[in-house]
Amino acid sequence: MQGQSISHAVAHHLLAIAELHDDLGYARVSDVARKLSITRGAASLTLRSLKQRGLVEADHNRFIRLSDEGQAIARGLRAKKGLLHAFFAGLLGVDEAVAEEDACRIEHLLSDQSATQLVKLMRFLTVQQSEAGEKRLYGWLAAREGCEATPERCAVCEKDCLCKLFGEDHD
Repeated sequence: MQGQSISHAVAHHLLAIAELHDDLGYARVSDVARKLSITRGAASLTLRSLKQRGLVEADHNRFIRLSDEGQAIARGLRAKKGLLHAFFAGLLGVDEAVAEEDACRIEHLLSDQSATQLVKLMRFLTVQQSEAGEKRLYGWLAAREGCEATPERCAVCEKDCLCKLFGEDHD
């Protein structure tokens, strides 16, 4: 997925086609439109563009499927969405619904390099095979409970307390 820049709408269309094939074994323009809650015309316009980019193919019966490249992108999107959801909900403790929505919003923006590094960070923070790993995890779990620092003493905040700015009160 490294070379392809895709929009949020394109990501939704590719994932919808992949999910329809998983669930039904086929996909048509009307199925994609229904799944995305958009008009057939809107789905058709985006799918035409995806065909021109070589991400979607259609047969003589107008059934659509992802090309090999489209499948690779959809696999990457699914993996990144799962990774982001696990990071937000599992590690950061964000509410499940918010984690799902946030993961959906940025899955298509996350580079392969950043995704790989996020996997490594999550592995680093969650591996508890040693005393040091357990201390890291418990340290993180304690840190995510709240901010006790002032902007002057915080290594992250420069001028304003970011936790306060984003709605978290100090303990």
